[in-house]
Amino acid sequence: MTIKVTSGVMATLRKEAARTAPDECCGLLLGSGQRIKTVAIARNVSPEPRTRFEIDPLALFAAHKAARAGGPQVLGYFHSHPSGHPVPSATDCEHSTGDLRIWAIVAGDEVAFWRDSGNGFTSLSCQVVER
Repeated sequence: MTIKVTSGVMATLRKEAARTAPDECCGLLLGSGQRIKTVAIARNVSPEPRTRFEIDPLALFAAHKAARAGGPQVLGYFHSHPSGHPVPSATDCEHSTGDLRIWAIVAGDEVAFWRDSGNGFTSLSCQVVER
């Protein structure tokens, strides 16, 4: 499956990962269908932000509330691996829930997309679009 992601989203993911390093950044992927149009940057509230991420629940609630009011849908989540690769870590796999949401993982300039399958993640191809 191929998802579509705007060039602005890709730039924002890279910028946020660089800004928060050496801590992990995190947030929400927003859009509709298989098209990620924007992101909501969230505070990483993990007590171990260098090696783990936890999206601020207030950001998650706000995004779901906005979606119910007609805003973009929460398609998934993003976080960074400041000193790793853009693949799900063992910790990421432990948190796989099977909700089929999209995960973006940023490592340096690389951004990879994954689908949460419940038993880990499956790789998604990505097409970068302007809008």
